[in-house]
Formats: sequence, structure tokens, C-alpha cells
Amino acid sequence: MTLIKTSNDIDNTLLNPLQTAYWKTFSDTSEILLIPPWFVGLLQLDSACPGFLSCRLRVEKQTKESVTLTWALGRHQVRVWHLPFRLEILCEGEVMVTFNAKGRLWFEALKDPPSTACLSPGPSSIGADLCLQGFSHVYGLPEHADSLQLRDTRDGEPYRLYNLDVYAYGLYSRLGLYGSVPLLVAHKPDRTLGIFWLNASETFVNVHYNLQKMRRLQPETDVHWLSESGVIDCRVLLGPGPQQLFSQYAQLTGYQALPPLFALGYHQSRWNYTDEADVKAVDAGFDRHNIPYDVIWLDIEHTDGKRYFTWDPALFPDPAGLQQHLEKKKRKLVVISDPHLKADPDWALYCEARDAGHFVKDREGRLYQGSCWPGESSYLDFSSPACRAWYSSCFSLNKYKGSTPSLFVWNDMNEPSVFNGPELTMPKDTVHYGGWEHRELHNLYGFYQHMATAEGLITRSAGSERPFVLSRSFFAGSQRFGAVWTGDNVASWKYLKISIPMLLSLSVAGIVFCGADVGGFDQDPEPELLVRWYQAAALQPFFRGHSSILTKRREPWLFGEEVTVAIRTVIQQRYCLLPYWYTLFHQAHTSGLPPLRPLWVEFPREQSTFSVDDQYMIGRALLACPVTERGVQEVKVLLPGSSEIWYDIHSAKTYKGGRTLSLPVTLDTVPVFQRAGSVLCRSVGSGSCTAELHVQTYPFSLQGAADGELYLDDGCSFSYRERKAFCVRRFNMLSGRLLCRPASEEGAFDCDTIVQSVTVLGVKSKPSTVVVHVSGEDVCHYRDLYPQLIRNEMVLCTSRTTSLSRMLVLCFSFAVLSNNIKHKSLSQL
Repeated sequence: MTLIKTSNDIDNTLLNPLQTAYWKTFSDTSEILLIPPWFVGLLQLDSACPGFLSCRLRVEKQTKESVTLTWALGRHQVRVWHLPFRLEILCEGEVMVTFNAKGRLWFEALKDPPSTACLSPGPSSIGADLCLQGFSHVYGLPEHADSLQLRDTRDGEPYRLYNLDVYAYGLYSRLGLYGSVPLLVAHKPDRTLGIFWLNASETFVNVHYNLQKMRRLQPETDVHWLSESGVIDCRVLLGPGPQQLFSQYAQLTGYQALPPLFALGYHQSRWNYTDEADVKAVDAGFDRHNIPYDVIWLDIEHTDGKRYFTWDPALFPDPAGLQQHLEKKKRKLVVISDPHLKADPDWALYCEARDAGHFVKDREGRLYQGSCWPGESSYLDFSSPACRAWYSSCFSLNKYKGSTPSLFVWNDMNEPSVFNGPELTMPKDTVHYGGWEHRELHNLYGFYQHMATAEGLITRSAGSERPFVLSRSFFAGSQRFGAVWTGDNVASWKYLKISIPMLLSLSVAGIVFCGADVGGFDQDPEPELLVRWYQAAALQPFFRGHSSILTKRREPWLFGEEVTVAIRTVIQQRYCLLPYWYTLFHQAHTSGLPPLRPLWVEFPREQSTFSVDDQYMIGRALLACPVTERGVQEVKVLLPGSSEIWYDIHSAKTYKGGRTLSLPVTLDTVPVFQRAGSVLCRSVGSGSCTAELHVQTYPFSLQGAADGELYLDDGCSFSYRERKAFCVRRFNMLSGRLLCRPASEEGAFDCDTIVQSVTVLGVKSKPSTVVVHVSGEDVCHYRDLYPQLIRNEMVLCTSRTTSLSRMLVLCFSFAVLSNNIKHKSLSQL
């Protein structure tokens, strides 16, 4: 067996196979640390690592065949069997996971290769199997263009984790795509747990469901991992619920970086906008058609001969002036930066990297060169700390000529993509920093470029400004550096449909800032498809329209007035929800909870939600069901929760939960529902989160109870972290009293955000009295609020003095009619 490592270093330490286990807990995350049998006993575990739970392992039971250990309060146990080796994890006496249940623990040690082998250290592989007792639904293992729930692999190929450049990838396939996260999440009504297999080499995962037909036998799922090299580093995340599991995984691999606010707006991209005049024309087009956007993107054609960190002198003679033109409108520019450098001995940047030894070598120790956009290219070795530091320095304003602080970065082709390489990637026997072969860290290549780019942008601002970096390739932990997208998709209804489970799989695996190219990268979408894709993407974390150089132009106003109006509407709706999205990203940054959630995350006990992957929750308040089929006039929507009430956000119509509905749709509508009992903050304008707010409350009972949060900071800097310059406001509504106050004592941020209006649903008549109190003073009464009652929706326009930097209490009394019985709720302070 091997030592379970806690560091991120690559290690191939091999120990004696006949060993037993020392159990370690890290906030309910378990690691198997294999030690000699004679050392089992009372072991004191201690660490200076923050969040580490110091606990004493106790031998609860010992026989000739096994030893049972427990820790903390004894709720969990681990039982280790000697011959054959098997390890069981139990909770309150019930087995949850069995390691090596089928005896597939495997080590192929390094050895001298035969003269014909191309593997210089010799062949190696590792493998292990786990049995998940009681589970029949497992998720994760992105990136694959497949369903959210992992399929049984007995009828075909295993899931492959190997980062590859796959243009117009096949659908419902288990082949690897651009990124890999070796996290598998299992869920059943009373438990969620995760298996994290920390290995960056090529990995295959087989999933076998065993659904027991006899009632007395519970179902189980067998999972078999097989990796080309490395060590067995397997973490079991014990949950017990989805929220706890996401937190445990974030503690292991890092929390989602809090993005700058502009990154949550709409991005307009194309391969390629031809020159500065073209960029300015597109920018003006958004203004002319009253469509908000934040960022415009430039692909590889903006460079001087595909040399990154340069500008084509004829097409972009004044790049700094272009960025300043955009910055006056508070807009940003993003440019591409790939990991290969043109092998040009006359290019100073290339020579600088070459002379410093920053390139990957071939097996003979020479510079490895492969073909990519510039032609013959050398590939930066981002596994080297010195190379990453050098690459980060390339983004400094004095080194990257023509750049300004409003320029941000897109990492593409970083699987890495090599046009003349095996499977369009780098040969496995190329050599990286420290003598490691590429096979050992292939899936980490893009991760390290993403890291270096983010560090470069942070250093550029002397550590004051948050970076924005989009990466095509990723690994576990990439969430710490920015966003990812699903790569080169196609303008077809099938690709729109598959984008939803792909993004949900990424979200479950911690890569929460994710999106798909709106409209499809390849081919030309029909107008209906384009509208439906905008509607779906506006309800997903990363929102970017992007298309190939081989497609027709695709700006939103080029498809006729009806399409322009529809796209404008959904983009404006996205901007209205920016306060909510920003709050969700703060939650992801602090708790690990993904903004985009499968239904079972919010409704963990409802088995009807376990296989749903065509609709999802946005936070806990919104449920979305994008339309993904051509010409439909009706869609089926599952509204979970038999005790829940749902409100159509467009019509305010009320629906009871716990059933599937058939709802009519038009090209202008997409089913989105707000959950009763939630408070949702919206921006009145279509600009930034610092605009006036509209507070929407959906009471779930006759007493009018609802709650929600709003996070505010300056939207761009690290002041929220360094100086606690932020505020989290908690909205609570109960018995006719809507209270807005700090969610915690931590943080202080003076903002000019005001509450302009409050909407309350479930109201059958106008209230008899309404009073607004700000910091304990009456500032507004009923007649000043211009109350409007439309159907069951009451809108109150509050005073312009109701700033969120002060305590706000809104009190009212009204009558709610239910089952012909009149109920009254009288406000109290």
C-alpha cells in the first residue's frame, strides 16, 4: 500500500502491502493513512492546520481478522480486515463505504523498462475499488457530455478523465473532454458522501449499479478507479448532507474565488473581431439597441502573428486607447493567452523563456516542440514555480505593452492542445520540472496555467484587484482561480440540452463558475435556437456569447426585431438578478455551496428529483427549466416539495409543489419559479449591483414568513477580505414585519444602495396600515408608499431614504384569504 499524502506534491512512495490503517478526520473528511499493524492503538492526532479536528482514535473491537476503530463521539467507525485487506467506514453501526470490497486494489510498481519501451521510468499503474452501500445514484467526474447521473458502465466504456481538445465533441459519451475532476458524489435520501481520488494522470472509472430486488437487501454501487501512475490518495467525504459535503470538499481543494462583479454580467465574444473599429462598432451596437453588457473579447487574431502578449500593429494600433474607450463606459476587454509560444528566435519573449529553461523538454532533454496556432511552438512548463512566476510577470503593465488595468485574460488550448501530438495533446514521455513525465501530471497542465495567470493579474494591481481568468482546461481546485466553460460546442438543440447536465456536473464537483458558449461555437444557429440559448444561459453562472471564425456574425440585433427584443429582455433580466447572483457567489466563496444546484441538493429526501437534469435550482430561491427543444408550446416542470408553494416570476401565479405540471410557453417565456418563503433582491436598473434594489418577498404561510440575504462590497477589490469592507444584509419577514439588518457583526461597508420597492405575494387585499422604520424612526407611511395590488401581488414603493447601510423595518397589516377563512396579521415592533 502507499502513504496517503496531505500535500499537493507528486509522490510515488511505496510501502509494504501488508499494512493496516490510521484514520484521520478533517471536518468530517476522512483519509486513510496506512501504518504498520503494530502501531494500531490509542493514537493522538494533532495538527496546526486550520480546521483540523484533533481527535483520539480508540480501538472499539479487535479480533484475529479485524480491528474496529472509532473517534470523536463514536458515531463513525472504521473496520479494517487483515487478510484479505478490506476497510469499511460505518456510521452508527451501518456500513457506508467498503474500500477494496472486490479485491481490486492494485499497484504496478516502477521498474526498469525493456529496451523497446518508451516509458523511461517503466510502466506503472494503480487502482482500487469501493462499494457504496445503500446508494443507487452517483454524480460528478466531469468533464463529459453526458447525463448528470453517472451511467452504469457495464454496457460500454468506463468514464475517462484525460484532458483533451475535442472539437464538436460527441454527446452522451464517457470520453474525456477539456477538464477533469476526480470527485464522485453519491446521494440517497438520508446521506450524501463523496469519493475524491487525487490523481492527475490518465484515469478510468467504472460504475456498476446493483439494484437489489429483494426488499431486505439495500442497493449498492461499485466504483472502480484505475490510474496510469502516481499514488493512491483517496479521500472519503462523509457529509452527511449535500451542504456539508460541498463544504468538506472546498476545505480540501479550495473555495470558489469571489469574482469581480462585472464577470457575472454578459460577455460578447467572437473568433475574431477584426480590428479596433469593429470592436467599437459592436460596443456602440449594444448601446444603440439598449442591451447591457460588460465585456468584449478578442481571440487569437488580435496578436502579431499569434505571438501572445502582442498586438497586430495594423489592426490594433492603439490597444490602450481601445481599453480606455471601453473603460469610460465601465466595460472591460478580455484577450486570449495560450500556453504555447511561437518558436521564433527573433521574438524576445520566446528567447527569454527559452534561455531561462521555462519550456517542457522531450525525453532526450531537448526543447519539446509541437504544432499549434503559430505553427512550430514550444510549451511552457507551468509545473515549475519559476516558470509560473515568469509568466505572471508577463502581465505587468510595463511588460505587456498596450495593456491597462481593465484588460483581463482567457486561457485556451491548455489541455495542452498539440495539433501533431497523440490525441492532439502532448506525448506522455515529455519531461517537466523535477524530472516528472507528462503522464504524471497531464490533467494539471491547464490548472497550473490558470493559477499563473490569476497570480499575474493580482500582482499587476499590487494585490488590490480581483482577477478574472477564463480557462478551458481545469482540475480539482481550479475554482480558486476563476471560470471555465464547456469548450467547442455546436449550434444545435442537442448541444443546448446537454449543456445543462454538463454545468450541473461541474457545479457538483466544485467548478461552480461555469457556462457554455451561447448559440454554439460551431455552425450557425436558427433564430429560435439562439433565443432559447440566451434564455438558458442567462440563468447560468458564466454568460458569454461566442462563435467560430467560420460562422456568420451573431450580435443580438442581427436576427430581426423580434429576436432582438427577446434577447434584450433576457439579458436585462440577468442584470436585474445580479444582486442575487453576487450573493450566491459570496456563499460559494465562503461555504462551498454552488449557485447552480441539482434539485436533489435542495430537496435531498425527494427521490423524484434524483435523476432530473433538465431543470435546476439557482440558490435556494429560484427554480429554472430552460426550453431546449424546437417549436415546443408546452413543457413539463417538476415542482418539488409537497409542502412548498411556487410562484411564476413572470405572472406571479401560484402553484403547489410535489407534482409535475404541463405549462404553456412562447418564444418570450421560459419557466422560472420563486420558492415561497424566500426574499429575493433585484436591481431596478440593468446596470450594476450598486443600483437601486427591488426586494421581492414570497411568504410561504398565512403568517407571511420569508427570509433571504444580500451581499454587498465594492465589486472589484480585495478590500472585502483585507479590510472587511463588505456587508451581508439579512431580510426576515414574519407576521407583517419585514426586517433588514446585518447578518453578522463582521464587515462594514458604506453603500448608496437603497430599497426602492417591496413586492409581497400571497396578498388578497391592500393592507390597512403600513409603516417604514429606518434606524428606529418612522420615515414613511401607507399613503406615501403608493401601494398597488395586482392579482395576489402587492407592490410598495418605499422612501428614497431607505438605504441598506441603515436598519430597515417595514411593518404592515393585511388580510389573507385561504379556504374562505379570513386571517389577520398585525405588525409589531
